[in-house]
Parts: sequence; structure tokens; C-alpha cells
Amino acid sequence: MAFKYEEVVPWGRSFDEYQRMFGLSNEDLDRVILGCADGPASFNAEMFRQGRRVVSCDPLYQFSSQQIKNRIDATYDQVIGQTKLNREQFIWDRISSPEELGRVRLKAMSDFLEDFEQGKQDRRYVTAQLPDLPFASQAFDLALCSHFLFLYSGSLTLEFHRQAIDELCRVAREVRIFPLLNYNAEPSPFVDAIVDHATRAGHSVTIEKVPYEFQSNGNKVMRILP
Repeated sequence: MAFKYEEVVPWGRSFDEYQRMFGLSNEDLDRVILGCADGPASFNAEMFRQGRRVVSCDPLYQFSSQQIKNRIDATYDQVIGQTKLNREQFIWDRISSPEELGRVRLKAMSDFLEDFEQGKQDRRYVTAQLPDLPFASQAFDLALCSHFLFLYSGSLTLEFHRQAIDELCRVAREVRIFPLLNYNAEPSPFVDAIVDHATRAGHSVTIEKVPYEFQSNGNKVMRILP
């Protein structure tokens, strides 16, 4: 899958959002965690401040912090504009408006950018993308995949999703994926097929409600266990 700088729309979520999206307990946060397709989220930076360690992987990390910031600046108005046009697809409770959403996201991405260059040296930010990850089998206790699988059901094929799931299950003992919707806040047509695929591979799959809903009906996470 080609990855071009001109196509990048970086959009990072906060530590608090990660906790709620994935239903992460304090015990979960002490596990060895991989964040897959993390982009400019602040989860890794905040975990590092807490003395915990996350490895984040994303093709975005091939670029410098200044290049990523430039791309954030270039695409920010576009993202907020699209949110305003489609605001009925979202739940405006914890975040009350597109303007507040912008402030929350910019704060998260600023935290990421401040941590990024040091984090790359520490090997906490790794340039990689599904379905081929440069990690040993069972290297992680928990792999989290936020706003990538299922969200892009219109452009990523079912076969890509199968390969991605197999790879995540190879590198981690547990996998959690959020959300189970596509970009139009519709249930991804691949969810049932992936549940079937992972079950046939011998995994236990559950779909669980989490204390997070920003996209309407986007309040469920898929958990895949051995």
C-alpha cells in the first residue's frame, strides 16, 4: 500500500480518548503495548511521562516532526470543515463543538510533536505499516489499532483486513480494534467476516461496549484473544 506525504491527513487523539476507546484498565496500561497506526496521537507521550512504555508504529513516522507539523497545519481546516458539514454523525457531549474538537486534537498532536524526535531515538516510534510489521512474534501483550481498520472499509479490502488481523495476532497476545464503523458512521461491512476469520484461526473474539462515543454508535471495540 503506497504512502504519500501529500495524502496524509494527520489527526491525533488524546490519552484519555485511548483509555475510553479501548476500555483500558490500570492493569492494561502496565502491559507491553503496541499502538498500530497511532499517527500523531499523544498516548505514547503521556504513557512515557507516566513511566510506562508503548511502541507506536505508523508510516507517518518516516517524516520529521516539522514535516508532520506542516501537514497538520495544511490539513487542519479541511478536517474541521468536514466535521462541521457532517456534525450530525457525531455525539457532542464531552466535546461540545467542532471548534472545541479542534482544540482537543491540536493539544494531543502538540504533545506528540514535542515527544516525537526523542521517542524515535528511543525506538518508541517506529516507521511501519500493516500488514507487515517488523516485530517478533508475541513481542507485545496488547496491540491497539485506532481509526484505521474498519474505518477505511471503502478503500482497504477485506483481504487486507484479514492479513492485518493475522499480523496483529502474530505480534501480540491480545488485539483491540476501534471503531467498528466506517468514515460515514456506518457499521463496517467487514466486521462479521473478520470475526469469522479470527474464530476459524482459533482465536476468541468479542465485541464489547466501551465508555466512548464520538461517532454516532461508535462505542464498541473488537477484542481478539488466543
